Amino acid sequence: MNTIEIRREKKNLGHNSAYVLIKKAVNMVLKAEGIQENCIVSVLLTDDEGIQEKNREFRNVDSATDVLSFPLNELTPGEFRVEDCAETDPETEDIYLGDIMINLKRCEEQGAEFGHGFDREIMYLTVHSMLHLLGYDHVDEGEMKKQMRAREKAIMGDD
Repeated sequence: MNTIEIRREKKNLGHNSAYVLIKKAVNMVLKAEGIQENCIVSVLLTDDEGIQEKNREFRNVDSATDVLSFPLNELTPGEFRVEDCAETDPETEDIYLGDIMINLKRCEEQGAEFGHGFDREIMYLTVHSMLHLLGYDHVDEGEMKKQMRAREKAIMGDD
């Protein structure tokens, strides 16, 4: 069984339903990617201020964003191999994939803006971030971005 550790950076962020939706999305991605090994993912729920601080610290971008991903491994998209993973839990042998940080405020705003609501937006952001932890990226408008968007659509059932 996968371990999905979810914490809140601050009190009063709301959206208690986020826990169930994030866990569902993480498991959807691992299943869709054919990963049968037990994995560990850490998720921190925050707001504009909290995510802006980490965005500035780790990416030198001084603005809030919707989600940040911190992969622990350098994986090839669509080709998960245990031997490419840097760390496992010494007691369980579960594989550490990395950390995700989700801005609940931005998630709520984008869900309203795109007309599909908070629940779908938090699931999408989790799927997006999980794909980053598994080696997918979208640094340019090229093939990598197309590959990542195709996986997002397939996992979310948008294809």
